[in-house]
Amino acid sequence: MKNKSLIFKLILMNFLEFAVWGAYLISLGRYLGNIGLGPQIKWFYAMQGIVSIFMPALMGIVADRKIEAQKVLALCHAFAGLFMAGAGVYCMMAGQAISFAPLFLLYSFSVAFFMPTIAISNSVAFNALTKAEMDPVKSFPPIRVFGTVGFICSMLLTNFLSVGGARMQDSYTQLISSGIISFILCGYAFTLPACPVKKDEKPASLAEAFGFKAFALFKDQQFAIFFIFSMLLGASLQITNGYANTFLDSFKADPSLASTFAVKNSTALIAISQVSETLCILLIPFFMKKFGIKKVMLIAMFAWVFRFGFFGLGTPDFPGVLLFILSCIVYGVAFDFFNISGALYVDKKAAESIRSSAQGIFMLMTNGLGATIGTLAAGAVVDAFHVFDTPANWPTVWYIFAGYACVVGVLFMILFKDPQKAQKANA
Repeated sequence: MKNKSLIFKLILMNFLEFAVWGAYLISLGRYLGNIGLGPQIKWFYAMQGIVSIFMPALMGIVADRKIEAQKVLALCHAFAGLFMAGAGVYCMMAGQAISFAPLFLLYSFSVAFFMPTIAISNSVAFNALTKAEMDPVKSFPPIRVFGTVGFICSMLLTNFLSVGGARMQDSYTQLISSGIISFILCGYAFTLPACPVKKDEKPASLAEAFGFKAFALFKDQQFAIFFIFSMLLGASLQITNGYANTFLDSFKADPSLASTFAVKNSTALIAISQVSETLCILLIPFFMKKFGIKKVMLIAMFAWVFRFGFFGLGTPDFPGVLLFILSCIVYGVAFDFFNISGALYVDKKAAESIRSSAQGIFMLMTNGLGATIGTLAAGAVVDAFHVFDTPANWPTVWYIFAGYACVVGVLFMILFKDPQKAQKANA
């Protein structure tokens, strides 16, 4: 009974953690486009990658050495909620005179405190499960799935709920909603099991704290190739988060398409991507056993080609909308297969003493550097084709993204050696 209570607590924590993100991540680009900040979308999504380069490490040090992790989780969400709700209130007060600088500043402070909470919430869960003498490897994945469920529920709420006569996906209320959920999780975090603080241990050096010692792995040619391609693939991660909803919203300029489900409920349509992500996790053990790590990662890379290509080919009406749905289904393969198989590759190749730091580098290359560079580069492509003035240019933009993903996949296929084959050859 005690373990069931703990599992429920951790499920609720994960549900709320990702509900904070789901309230705005997919729909923010649509809102920014509607208020005339379309050309600045890239900076809002790039900021998530920029702060991911250093904030998780800094907050991790605080949680390890100074303040219990569950309290750090609470404090981070308090500040994240305060700044995100503040961004929403600013938009409400500014009316039609919203300026980029104050909105972006408030948003940036919010995501700077939110992004570390993903790792901290994992630490809280692992600590609680270990204390309860439960195996985190077996017990955590079913708990973590509810994080994606929370993300989906929050997305659907943003899509269907109207406040003040306006859909949340078209309004600043999505920012206020995210802030409120952060405040709820802030209070809830204080009820979670306490995490020990390692005050008596020798403080880690700056290099150890940030995992810099693991950069020695770049001396291994195949590891270096893997990390570089992790960054290149990471460039694809935020593109559809930032621009898919904006793209679908652009069809409302055509009276014959403005009332279609895909245009009016674009956030709900994109939620299929997260449903697919949840289901595709279950397919990974089979694919890993059947095809091996390299082929699974290649499947993910070429899935990004279809993800972008289907957006370019699709239309909101039937049967073109089926291509949008296929794009969302493919996302689960594109996202999960590389992230999870990549993490397994790192775990297997890295020495035990630097395994956690190696995982940190993998996250840095994908969600930090890769996502930042990719978002800014994607923004440059979007700007170059003036899609906010000429929506007819959107398909060309998606084809360019698909072409990029294809080139990355082909190069990876040529340059990266299959670990299983290499191991057999050396045996």
